[in-house]
Amino acid sequence: MYVCSCFGVTEAQVKQHAENGACTPRQIASACKAGTDCGSCVRRIQAILGRGACPRHEPADQGRPALSGLEAVDALGALDEAA
Repeated sequence: MYVCSCFGVTEAQVKQHAENGACTPRQIASACKAGTDCGSCVRRIQAILGRGACPRHEPADQGRPALSGLEAVDALGALDEAA
């Protein structure tokens, strides 16, 4: 099924680009031009990406401080030594 009729891009092609790392409509557009002409396919591309064609990454903030306790002190000490 065609997702982008302007450039003849299929749903399978969009999914393939997503598997290769294109995870936003803009990245899909860079890969195959879909969404760059009339724009009517952008919502369809968003829907395809939202259905798991693109791997989701864990949020960086897991509720823990990036540096805690001794690690924070060590990092500050390393900064003092570098100055």
